[in-house]
Amino acid sequence: RTEEGRDWFRRYWESAIDLPGLESERIGAAAAEHGVHVVVGVIERDGGTLYCTAVFFGPDGAMLGTHRKLMPTAAERLIWGFGDGSTMPVIETSVGRLGAAICWENYLPLYRVALYAKGVQIWCAPTVDDRERWAASMRHIALEGRCFVVSVGQYTTRSGYPDDYPIEAEPDEVLIGGGSCIVDPHGRFLVEPYRDGEAVLVADVDLGEIPRATFDLDVVGHYARPDVFRLVVNEEPQRPVSFS
Repeated sequence: RTEEGRDWFRRYWESAIDLPGLESERIGAAAAEHGVHVVVGVIERDGGTLYCTAVFFGPDGAMLGTHRKLMPTAAERLIWGFGDGSTMPVIETSVGRLGAAICWENYLPLYRVALYAKGVQIWCAPTVDDRERWAASMRHIALEGRCFVVSVGQYTTRSGYPDDYPIEAEPDEVLIGGGSCIVDPHGRFLVEPYRDGEAVLVADVDLGEIPRATFDLDVVGHYARPDVFRLVVNEEPQRPVSFS
């Protein structure tokens, strides 16, 4: 709450984006130019509140959906709002059903089960966690959910931040070390975690591997015990003010 802190938040707020808005239109145009699906993390501005948000774009450039991070982690709660159950999509596309969990949201067991129940096939996990144990978690989610997991970790150095940003580091010092990887529904790496700089990782995904995997484990089907455990998911928007 210092004056300096308020100034930094103002800069952060001004650099966030509106959805939809000019920036999302440019991302959509890039997706359309290359004919690809894009799942990208942004800082979303909604009035005076910021959200950590994953945005889905189709190969025609259309924005297909958004997911606001449900639980900001640690000091993130000082900066970001909390998403609600209305932005937890699993989106049917020509390449499979896409869902997303942002960074440590991947450690929320009930959120994972909700996406499994929606039939997620390609689990997108944007993160800043570059530690070895993160890769183990990605393998666990793929194995547990019988889905493909695409985890994308940033690779950033001090030179990628504003000169006046209060980080004491040399320009080429690595601050976030990547670790992106792709995992199949059996928990096997299709692409091992990559930590040697910026890169584009590519793997062939055969959705036919999913029924081969659910043969012996389907945690929202034949391997569930709804007579003992049951999850109730509230997908209603939680607006602080409603007008009737």
